[in-house]
Amino acid sequence: MWPGDSNDNLPVQLPSGLDAMEHQHHHYADSVSSSSPSDSPAASSPLTSPDLSEDGFDIDRLPSPLGGHEHEAGTPKFTLVIGGLGYIGSHTVLELLREGHNVIIVDNLSNSFQNILDSIKTLTAKHCKANGRRMPLIHFHRLDYRSRSMRFLIESYTDLVMTIDTRGRQRMTYQSRIEGVIHFAAYKSVEESIRRPLQYYQNNVCGLVSLLQQLDKYNIHNFIFSSSATVYGSKANTGEPLREEDLIHHAEERVDEVTGERIVMQPSAVGLSCPYARTKYFSEAILADVAAANPAWRIVALRYFNPVGCDPSGLLGENPRGEATNLYPVLTQVLTGQRERLNVFGTDWSTRDGTAVRDYIHVLDVARGHISALGWNGDRGSGFRAFNLGSGTGTTVLEAVRSLEAASKRTVSLDWAGRRPGDVGVCVASTERANKELGWSPRESVAQCASDLWNFVERTLGLQQQRQATSVKA
Repeated sequence: MWPGDSNDNLPVQLPSGLDAMEHQHHHYADSVSSSSPSDSPAASSPLTSPDLSEDGFDIDRLPSPLGGHEHEAGTPKFTLVIGGLGYIGSHTVLELLREGHNVIIVDNLSNSFQNILDSIKTLTAKHCKANGRRMPLIHFHRLDYRSRSMRFLIESYTDLVMTIDTRGRQRMTYQSRIEGVIHFAAYKSVEESIRRPLQYYQNNVCGLVSLLQQLDKYNIHNFIFSSSATVYGSKANTGEPLREEDLIHHAEERVDEVTGERIVMQPSAVGLSCPYARTKYFSEAILADVAAANPAWRIVALRYFNPVGCDPSGLLGENPRGEATNLYPVLTQVLTGQRERLNVFGTDWSTRDGTAVRDYIHVLDVARGHISALGWNGDRGSGFRAFNLGSGTGTTVLEAVRSLEAASKRTVSLDWAGRRPGDVGVCVASTERANKELGWSPRESVAQCASDLWNFVERTLGLQQQRQATSVKA
């Protein structure tokens, strides 16, 4: 999702302190809600770089420093969402805006499209009008989060303020208007990670380290990380709901529920089957170490299971530039004639109908989980904490197929195949910790996921047909 960019002709190196801020003020224009023309979806590999300026940075959208954004009242606070135009990122941005948060979106559009930003603004404006609310601020910056330009972006939302230290001395320090960061900017294809491990480690792990260094410099320590259930590895083979304690990074003590005995659990990772899973595990370990070393950090890792569905409006959905690999997008391709059949791997699992069980959760529930984590981090969070985001209930592959058939009133053609190496029969989340500590629980059903997804598909097909008809007339 975040290809490398050229670092030739970078903006000039800024001096430190107030001089740097003043220097910036004369070089960068105010950031406003993006008004660039929407682009059209086009096929592209997830690792294909989009057309950017040579440093990977859309310079015209840099904000002013020193409380800048002169058209805005006061000094507004922001949530920074990296990868904010992707599938989960865009829905999270939308929910943040609906909750009244000002949002900075960073995305290089390598696996997303800028017209998604138009949909987000349209839906936000509609929500605000219906509820009599002021429209929150939306700033979009097209750049690769690993580029050195990211430092200029973070600095541009930073003020230098006078503080008094413990000895009563005055000192200047950084105070950011970025209250929290949600990080979605990872490559996420299991199959591709096997073919391109270096790209995955460079983007997912090395990029994270560089980002943390920049955030730490500007005293931004409220961090939400997009993790994955793949970190549990072969522990999923037990068939029991996966708990956060099944994968820890530092020794933890817990009380045995049966015996009441205190048990010290040691970190362990078992059966991480692909580079993608290992990048998520290594990233979590790094975050846990960072939080342990510096008590200022408040870090939450959200372990997703299988996000599906989309906003009920049909304006937002899962529409990657690369090849669809998840079950529901593949199902829609079969239903719309882009694929002939759906391959179902394994019909002899010990489940209700013999097909594998997975934990599907509505993407809006996942988005709301991020908002709950962001608030929890700001109020009570400390150190590193992991939470599962799943439905807590399992759905078989065949049940998932039937749900979309019911929503579309069409039939899915199936090819029954044997199990694949590494497949597991049951993978379901325990959501007890998220419910108890974050106050979060999923709201939407699998049937709602299917209905919302098909609404998006039908709307997208309708727009494509309109464009084709207009093209023919022209």
